[in-house]
Amino acid sequence: MIGHLRGILLERRPPTLIVEAGGVGYEVEAPLSAFYDLPADGSEVFLHVHMVVREDAQLLFGFRHRSERDLFRSLIRVNGVGPKLALTLLSGIEAREFVRCVQEGDVATLVRLPGVGRKTAERLVVEMRDRLAAIFGDMLPPELDAESGAAQPLASRVTEEAEGALITLGYKPTEAAKAIHGAYEEGMTTEEVIRSALRRMVGS
Repeated sequence: MIGHLRGILLERRPPTLIVEAGGVGYEVEAPLSAFYDLPADGSEVFLHVHMVVREDAQLLFGFRHRSERDLFRSLIRVNGVGPKLALTLLSGIEAREFVRCVQEGDVATLVRLPGVGRKTAERLVVEMRDRLAAIFGDMLPPELDAESGAAQPLASRVTEEAEGALITLGYKPTEAAKAIHGAYEEGMTTEEVIRSALRRMVGS
């Protein structure tokens, strides 16, 4: 099993990264939170990895911080939550806000995330409460709230990539376009636009 991956970041297309290590290009799926503090393309990157082996595929899920991977592993232990939905959860809501929802039993916020019905949200609140305490103790690590240091691309590319990322997460194209249009401000990076749009959608 692969526990971590260190290599050259070749390509990023949320939620997928291509990292080359030892002459092999590894395709890694990552939550959008991981994109907020990635180095520039062509730079070395280190990811904590969770590997899923199925009959038809071997999937890699990458995280910038160990505690984020621990949260992912706890999520996929919840009945009805697989790796894809866990990745959507970590992409659609910041870790601090997710912890708050669990602690306060805020089901209404969780059901706004794509793929999360009321029953799943209720299970998350019940089953994750004790697990979060075991992972984080009384306080969520500040490392999960890292800000982006990425360079700023052109506006058209930013909005196009941001819309594509939201659609990949399960939002309808019209919802994604509306959210990105409302969130975008001149000079923002793709990751910043996605984060702002998700905050608007979850908080609306």
